[in-house]
Amino acid sequence: MTNMSIVATAYAAPGHRGTTEPAWVRRVLIGTALTFLALFLFLPLAFIFAQAFAKGIGVYLAAIVADDALAAMRLTLIAAGIAVPLNLVFGVAAAWSIAKFRFAGKNVLTTLIDLPFSVSPVVAGLIYVLVFGLQGWFGEWLREHDLKVIFAVPGIVLATIFVTFPFVARELIPLMQTQGNEQEEAAIVLGASGWQTFWRITLPNIKWGLLYGVILCNARAMGEFGAVSVMSGHIRGSTNTLPLQVEILYNEYQFAAAFAVASLLALLALLTLGLKLIVEWRVPAPRMAKEAA
Repeated sequence: MTNMSIVATAYAAPGHRGTTEPAWVRRVLIGTALTFLALFLFLPLAFIFAQAFAKGIGVYLAAIVADDALAAMRLTLIAAGIAVPLNLVFGVAAAWSIAKFRFAGKNVLTTLIDLPFSVSPVVAGLIYVLVFGLQGWFGEWLREHDLKVIFAVPGIVLATIFVTFPFVARELIPLMQTQGNEQEEAAIVLGASGWQTFWRITLPNIKWGLLYGVILCNARAMGEFGAVSVMSGHIRGSTNTLPLQVEILYNEYQFAAAFAVASLLALLALLTLGLKLIVEWRVPAPRMAKEAA
């Protein structure tokens, strides 16, 4: 009998408590977790909505239908609407490459995918300014061709893509590595083409992980502040997204309007949480455990 078998047998023996803790320990841990949730999640959310409606529903509606607020919503949706599909394509391609093939630089690619997690969004925005600004590497060429990246919608989209591109890939890579290549190889042996294998074998197996990554990517795209702030120039009605609009209103002491716009972002966060729970509910528990691994 191996050492692992001996340990497993010992923990499975009748009367062995294993990792079971006393009741008071469980209560303390659960109480601590609930306290943190109440103080740092539920209370701030409640405060946002309380302040948003503090001056009445009329002021709230006026704030969210103002021209600048509508322009910010529109730009936020445009940035997310471009960044999320592109990151979906990149995430599937990167996950497929890393999980299914062996090639030189595989570990480097995996590391680069995690780069936005370790680089400050403000630094990412400054990098784009260095590349596409008037004094940047491509600044003169852009000026000659009357193209604008910095302080314009393309720059905001680029910044959004940068900060969000790990989310889909990072959800799919461990899932596809766990599933292995057996089903795809069997389909190819039976005569399926590459596209048929992807659409009929790979995609159905990763659909819930893919949806989960898209949900997280979309939430991050709509809530991004740092990189977008550097790239936008804070031009009212033109380059302000919802997070930037909240900052401007708050700095101008328009607190009710600022919290009204912030409540839209809070609703987005709650919607994201709801979609996340639905996805987790639809996926069987063993599969979710395999994805987590």
